[in-house]
Amino acid sequence: MRTSTERRGLRRLFTAGLVATLAAGAAALAAPAPAGAAYSTVAAYATTVSGDAADVYHPVTGSPHDPWPVVLLLQGANVDKSQYAGYARKVASYGFVVVVPNHYQLLFGQPGLYATGAQAGWTVTWAQAENARAGSPLLGALDPGTLLLLGHSFGGAAGLGLTTGLCTPPFCAVPTPAPPQLKAAAFYGTNNTNPATGTTPPVANTVPVALIQAGADGIGSPANGYATYQALGSPPKLWVSLHGANHYGITDTQNPAGARPDLNPQTLSQSVSIETTGRWAAFWLRAQLGDPVGRAWVSGAGDLLDANVTTQFAS
Repeated sequence: MRTSTERRGLRRLFTAGLVATLAAGAAALAAPAPAGAAYSTVAAYATTVSGDAADVYHPVTGSPHDPWPVVLLLQGANVDKSQYAGYARKVASYGFVVVVPNHYQLLFGQPGLYATGAQAGWTVTWAQAENARAGSPLLGALDPGTLLLLGHSFGGAAGLGLTTGLCTPPFCAVPTPAPPQLKAAAFYGTNNTNPATGTTPPVANTVPVALIQAGADGIGSPANGYATYQALGSPPKLWVSLHGANHYGITDTQNPAGARPDLNPQTLSQSVSIETTGRWAAFWLRAQLGDPVGRAWVSGAGDLLDANVTTQFAS
């Protein structure tokens, strides 16, 4: 554990390094937001994506900017989209348009909110139309050629399957290819371990994947999460262990109504767990779009500066 004095020293060194990195890499910066700071204002509006009610979060700026990449957030089982407002706003503040749909379906004989990997292709189609729709708050401001994924629990598992290039049952009704626009993903409370056998099969991911795991998760165990990180086949990949958070450290409230409760208490404040998870997810996605500050953060600098996490990165 570093002292506060040591951390302040590291922070000064890292800040100086950021300035140098930005000066050297600004021409190569692919993502549009200021690399080291978030937009202060994020707006939201309601839409539909392939018939699913959805909330859209986007930065507000009066200055010209490049089109924003589109991020789809796949919800946890029976967790309403409204529960991801804080997390989606945090990610959006780093220069993304975050789309959070409610997808209802009958699964295992039970009706409910269950994400499907098919939503990725639907979101690309929505972005193409929304970018050209007269009256859209995002008219001409979207990059429909870039899709990024976030996911929580069941939604993370659906997204994890999609990173292999193909979504299969139960996360898609029929095998569905990932859209070619998919570039990277970050999932919370997600693993690929078979609950019946305790084995974790290889994940032949074709895009970079970050797994953010709550250290006190009582539903998706940290051991299974780390085994899934090890099973990822293609780096770059990132493991983030968030100390003191449980399975619902990503949602606006603990144990959302209708969802399976996590009986493990969360010792980290809800606001801090949401902010930390959103920051790490955003920097990871930015890194995969060529942001040098995002790359520096996820490859080691963030671990030095953020006392709430322990990370492992493979490039």
